[in-house]
Amino acid sequence: MKAMKLLPAFLLLVFASCSSVRVYSDFDNKVDFSQYKTYAFHKRGIDKVEISELDKKRILNAIDKELSRKGMTKSENPDLLINILTKERERIDVNQYNAGWGYGWGWGWNPYLWGGRSSFVSSSTEGTLYIDLIDAKKKELVWQGEGVGYLTETRSEKEKQINEFVAKILEQFPPKAK
Repeated sequence: MKAMKLLPAFLLLVFASCSSVRVYSDFDNKVDFSQYKTYAFHKRGIDKVEISELDKKRILNAIDKELSRKGMTKSENPDLLINILTKERERIDVNQYNAGWGYGWGWGWNPYLWGGRSSFVSSSTEGTLYIDLIDAKKKELVWQGEGVGYLTETRSEKEKQINEFVAKILEQFPPKAK
């Protein structure tokens, strides 16, 4: 009986430990992305982001690493300006289930006789990271990537998680030609 009550908690841990970053991207169809070779961070926009300075550094370092892998270089006179935005929301899940045997109706069924009902409450923080790529000459947004997933407060896991978010988002840049 105790094992039945612990099963939902175990399944939650298993699913939470899997990579669950969902990514989306949007872009301007009229833009030739092969023209962009250099980038710089949009300092005024990044300064407005309401997260810790340490997390900002982690995100910017991860973006640097991913764009370098794609052959782009940082420049004082960039083709693209990089901006980030973040959002987070608290998610609370309440699961109620019957851990007993028998039917839920009929002859005076007593839920406490057969193990009863059990509730499991969990909370998590879901975060969203937006990476905006802005044409530096035209000052127009040309590409936006979005990553949504659950956040951790564990310092040792943060960097790994941020790298995963950024890598998965930037996998979609540049957009594939049709």
